[in-house]
Amino acid sequence: MFSKRGVYEPCGLFSLGHLILFSITIIIIIILLCNTKNLKEKEVSKILRISCIIVWILEIIKIIFVLQYTSLSSVNEYVPLYFCSMLLYSLLLSNMKNKYLKRVGNVFLATGGIVGGLIFMIMPTTSLPAYPVFHFISLHSFFFHGMMLYLGLLINITGYIKLNNKDIYYYASLVFILCLLALIVNTIFDSNLMFISKDFPNTPLHIIYKISGVFYTPLMIIGQMILPYYIVKIIMNKLHI
Repeated sequence: MFSKRGVYEPCGLFSLGHLILFSITIIIIIILLCNTKNLKEKEVSKILRISCIIVWILEIIKIIFVLQYTSLSSVNEYVPLYFCSMLLYSLLLSNMKNKYLKRVGNVFLATGGIVGGLIFMIMPTTSLPAYPVFHFISLHSFFFHGMMLYLGLLINITGYIKLNNKDIYYYASLVFILCLLALIVNTIFDSNLMFISKDFPNTPLHIIYKISGVFYTPLMIIGQMILPYYIVKIIMNKLHI
């Protein structure tokens, strides 16, 4: 459960273990949505508050575990500055009193959270290729990204917020701030947080890297600032949600 990387054979992408974790996570999300789709605003707010506490506790445990087997300079391994890490910060913002900060958090959860959660579960490149299926890191990664997908769908289905055209500014501002922080850390530690500074072999990002060349970093930043928001907004409009 908490073994060091490399002790046991990793689960691997698109393996039976991956399929099992993916299927179980989707089934749990469907069950949760069926039981919470009619919740009122205060009840959804309570779920967001509890979720914030849980995901932060688990993230801290993950960081402590990873730091036992890696150096502080290996920031790629433990610093929560990836697109999906924004679940942590958006939940904090979502629970704030300030209406603008609260809106920033909720808008990301309702858009980027759905895209990030689903994409990771399809291609969990930072967990299953390195750890066995029943390892803490593997289970945590599917719980974490499953929460992204669930909370994003919950916010949309219950009408906790209604997306409007100005919300792109709230969404993009949060993504830009994290990209900027990631870029600074990447420059100092030669890392690849937010996947904006280097190639990521054996993933679809490798294709983007080869095509874009020197424009890779700005393209990745702008893409993450815009595409997930509009993908979800367009789909939700089509579904009249």
